[in-house]
Amino acid sequence: MEKNEKEHRPWGFFSILSEMKDHKVKRITVYSKKRLSLQRHKHRAEHWFILKGNGNITLNDNKIKICEGNSIDIEKGAIHRIENTAMDDLIFIEIQSGDYFGEDDIDRIEDDFGRK
Repeated sequence: MEKNEKEHRPWGFFSILSEMKDHKVKRITVYSKKRLSLQRHKHRAEHWFILKGNGNITLNDNKIKICEGNSIDIEKGAIHRIENTAMDDLIFIEIQSGDYFGEDDIDRIEDDFGRK
């Protein structure tokens, strides 16, 4: 995928802003009332910074309300998801750090769209 090219998903889309050996940075848009799968990663940690909108983050057993300007760290192996609870798009920057950044490093626990 070329940088800044949109990769569409049932919940929204993302663009890769930077991809190097030691990190990957994405700009992610979540459509109104949609959410990502409940998931975890074996090879990477993530830091999310909310640019626009508000919603809820599930992080292990915690439910966290988020809004523009908030950020959260997701440790490698942590169970997590983000949900847009508003009528407008939720946009955030995801910074991945670790040793592998492929899309196949997603262990989906629950998914609204039937993906495994």
